[in-house]
Amino acid sequence: MNVLGFGDNTVDRFVDRGTDYPGGNCVNVAVYARRLGLDAAYLGVFGDDDLGAFLRTAVAAQGVAVDHCPVRRGGTSVSTLQVRDGDRVFLAYDEGGEGVREPLVLDPGLLAYAASFSLVHSSVYSRTEAELPRLATAGPLISFDFSDEEEFRTSAYLDRVCPHVDLALLSCSHLDESATRGLLAEVVGRGAGTALATRGLEGAIAYDGRVTVTAPARFADPGSMSDTMGCGDAFLAGFVVALLREGWSRRAAPAPDTLEHALRQGSRAAYHQCFVEAAFGHGRPAPAAKAGHVT
Repeated sequence: MNVLGFGDNTVDRFVDRGTDYPGGNCVNVAVYARRLGLDAAYLGVFGDDDLGAFLRTAVAAQGVAVDHCPVRRGGTSVSTLQVRDGDRVFLAYDEGGEGVREPLVLDPGLLAYAASFSLVHSSVYSRTEAELPRLATAGPLISFDFSDEEEFRTSAYLDRVCPHVDLALLSCSHLDESATRGLLAEVVGRGAGTALATRGLEGAIAYDGRVTVTAPARFADPGSMSDTMGCGDAFLAGFVVALLREGWSRRAAPAPDTLEHALRQGSRAAYHQCFVEAAFGHGRPAPAAKAGHVT
């Protein structure tokens, strides 16, 4: 069993701490899967600037393979954030250089490499949508993070992505339970194998077209937390690792009790992530001129 994060990477710059941290949805899922005991790799484009080298070194230091990642001329993307009452709040985003932003096309060699993994994870921020049909045909399970933005929930976007996805993750903290269940049904109805909604303190819901299972959230005292960066990614990693260990495949859909167990494992992973600085630590001082000051 092994997991590949395919897509985005970024530097998370916490201005209140004056610290840069490695991150990005697909990087995080690979790192968390590795921390949960699976072999893991990351496949994405690194910039050739100092931040790109920082990111690549930090990811490799987690035991996540990065040897197939191209390095392109251009700056690395930077997400600027701060922590308020334990929650991470996004302030700005610099998407980096054009060459680094350009989607990574899977040539035959990279496609064969990706196909060697049990599961490939990607996201709406990775610009990998065009690669999903070939990836799905090549064999690995595919998970995909749809985030919480409406532009990624249009009928056209869901119809483009869902038929090629075995697990769709949706952030639904802003929706009530009825709307969340309706969205999960729509995503599965448009082709996804299973849809998973995380709802913050309201817990999580999974639906596979046959059954709906739920799990409560594990509460963390905001006064003892570091921040909430990466909690959704940690939930997903805990969920998919639990499913893979139970034999999840396209030929063997998870039983309801397996889904319930996986939800509990996801909740556990998200809880523990609350006590980690940023996505997975390994911060370094941010450039003074760019770090800024927040009161």
